[in-house]
Amino acid sequence: MAKKKPDQVADNPNILPYASNVGAPVIKPTDLTSFKQEKILKTNNYFKSKYEEIKKEYQDLIDSYEWNKLIYNSSFSFKPEKGEIYHLYQRKDEKLFLSIISPDEWNMVYIGSFRLDSNDKWEKIDLES
Repeated sequence: MAKKKPDQVADNPNILPYASNVGAPVIKPTDLTSFKQEKILKTNNYFKSKYEEIKKEYQDLIDSYEWNKLIYNSSFSFKPEKGEIYHLYQRKDEKLFLSIISPDEWNMVYIGSFRLDSNDKWEKIDLES
Protein backbone atom coordinates (compact mmCIF):
# COMPACT_ATOMS: atom_id res chain seq x y z
CA MET A 1 0.00 0.00 0.00
CA ALA A 2 1.18 3.49 -0.85
CA LYS A 3 2.06 5.75 2.03
CA LYS A 4 -0.54 8.47 2.47
CA LYS A 5 0.78 12.03 2.53
CA PRO A 6 -0.75 14.72 4.65
CA ASP A 7 -2.86 17.35 2.90
CA GLN A 8 -1.08 20.46 1.58
CA VAL A 9 2.25 18.68 1.08
CA ALA A 10 3.72 18.77 -2.42
CA ASP A 11 6.16 16.18 -3.77
CA ASN A 12 8.38 18.78 -5.48
CA PRO A 13 7.55 22.21 -4.08
CA ASN A 14 10.57 23.78 -5.79
CA ILE A 15 9.07 23.38 -9.28
CA LEU A 16 5.53 24.52 -8.55
CA PRO A 17 4.43 27.74 -10.27
CA TYR A 18 2.84 28.93 -6.99
CA ALA A 19 3.71 29.03 -3.29
CA SER A 20 3.28 25.60 -1.69
CA ASN A 21 2.47 26.76 1.85
CA VAL A 22 1.47 29.85 3.82
CA GLY A 23 5.06 30.69 4.80
CA ALA A 24 6.45 30.45 1.25
CA PRO A 25 7.28 33.64 -0.66
CA VAL A 26 4.83 34.92 -3.23
CA ILE A 27 5.88 34.03 -6.77
CA LYS A 28 5.16 36.78 -9.26
CA PRO A 29 6.11 36.27 -12.87
CA THR A 30 8.45 38.97 -14.12
CA ASP A 31 7.07 41.24 -16.83
CA LEU A 32 9.51 40.76 -19.71
CA THR A 33 7.65 42.88 -22.25
CA SER A 34 10.05 45.84 -22.22
CA PHE A 35 13.08 43.52 -22.16
CA LYS A 36 11.79 41.58 -25.16
CA GLN A 37 10.88 44.73 -27.09
CA GLU A 38 14.34 46.20 -26.50
CA LYS A 39 16.09 43.00 -27.58
CA ILE A 40 13.84 42.54 -30.60
CA LEU A 41 14.59 46.11 -31.72
CA LYS A 42 18.33 45.60 -31.21
CA THR A 43 18.29 42.26 -33.03
CA ASN A 44 16.23 43.63 -35.92
CA ASN A 45 18.67 46.54 -36.28
CA TYR A 46 21.56 44.06 -36.38
CA PHE A 47 19.89 41.98 -39.11
CA LYS A 48 18.96 45.08 -41.10
CA SER A 49 22.51 46.46 -41.04
CA LYS A 50 23.98 43.03 -41.85
CA TYR A 51 21.53 42.72 -44.76
CA GLU A 52 22.56 46.16 -46.06
CA GLU A 53 26.26 45.19 -45.81
CA ILE A 54 25.68 41.96 -47.73
CA LYS A 55 23.52 43.77 -50.29
CA LYS A 56 26.26 46.37 -50.88
CA GLU A 57 28.93 43.67 -51.10
CA TYR A 58 26.79 41.77 -53.62
CA GLN A 59 26.24 44.93 -55.71
CA ASP A 60 29.99 45.67 -55.63
CA LEU A 61 30.65 42.11 -56.82
CA ILE A 62 28.18 42.48 -59.68
CA ASP A 63 29.70 45.84 -60.68
CA SER A 64 33.19 44.36 -60.60
CA TYR A 65 32.04 41.42 -62.72
CA GLU A 66 30.47 43.75 -65.29
CA TRP A 67 33.60 45.94 -65.52
CA ASN A 68 35.84 42.88 -65.91
CA LYS A 69 33.58 41.46 -68.59
CA LEU A 70 33.62 44.80 -70.43
CA ILE A 71 37.41 45.12 -70.29
CA TYR A 72 38.20 41.52 -71.24
CA ASN A 73 35.81 41.89 -74.21
CA SER A 74 37.47 45.14 -75.31
CA SER A 75 40.41 45.21 -77.67
CA PHE A 76 44.01 45.78 -76.61
CA SER A 77 47.25 44.91 -78.38
CA PHE A 78 49.56 44.57 -75.39
CA LYS A 79 49.91 42.33 -72.38
CA PRO A 80 48.71 44.31 -69.34
CA GLU A 81 51.08 44.35 -66.37
CA LYS A 82 49.71 43.72 -62.90
CA GLY A 83 49.56 46.85 -60.77
CA GLU A 84 49.65 49.26 -63.72
CA ILE A 85 46.86 51.68 -64.60
CA TYR A 86 45.09 51.43 -67.96
CA HIS A 87 42.29 53.45 -69.49
CA LEU A 88 39.19 52.25 -71.31
CA TYR A 89 37.93 54.26 -74.28
CA GLN A 90 35.19 54.06 -76.90
CA ARG A 91 35.90 54.48 -80.61
CA LYS A 92 33.60 56.27 -83.03
CA ASP A 93 32.25 52.87 -84.10
CA GLU A 94 31.33 52.36 -80.39
CA LYS A 95 33.86 49.53 -79.89
CA LEU A 96 35.85 49.64 -76.68
CA PHE A 97 39.63 49.52 -76.37
CA LEU A 98 42.15 49.62 -73.56
CA SER A 99 45.10 52.01 -73.66
CA ILE A 100 48.06 53.20 -71.62
CA ILE A 101 47.37 56.78 -72.74
CA SER A 102 45.67 58.81 -70.01
CA PRO A 103 42.46 60.76 -70.74
CA ASP A 104 44.17 64.17 -70.43
CA GLU A 105 46.65 63.29 -73.20
CA TRP A 106 44.08 63.00 -76.00
CA ASN A 107 40.48 63.60 -76.92
CA MET A 108 38.70 60.22 -76.93
CA VAL A 109 35.47 59.05 -75.30
CA TYR A 110 36.78 58.05 -71.88
CA ILE A 111 34.97 55.24 -70.02
CA GLY A 112 37.17 54.68 -66.97
CA SER A 113 40.55 53.82 -65.53
CA PHE A 114 41.47 50.40 -64.20
CA ARG A 115 44.29 48.54 -62.46
CA LEU A 116 44.97 44.83 -62.96
CA ASP A 117 45.34 43.16 -59.56
CA SER A 118 47.31 40.04 -58.61
CA ASN A 119 44.28 37.83 -59.32
CA ASP A 120 43.97 39.15 -62.90
CA LYS A 121 40.87 41.07 -61.88
CA TRP A 122 40.39 44.63 -63.07
CA GLU A 123 39.72 47.17 -60.34
CA LYS A 124 38.04 50.43 -61.28
CA ILE A 125 39.98 53.40 -59.95
CA ASP A 126 39.26 57.12 -59.82
CA LEU A 127 41.92 59.37 -61.24
CA GLU A 128 42.66 62.33 -58.99
CA SER A 129 42.21 65.59 -60.79
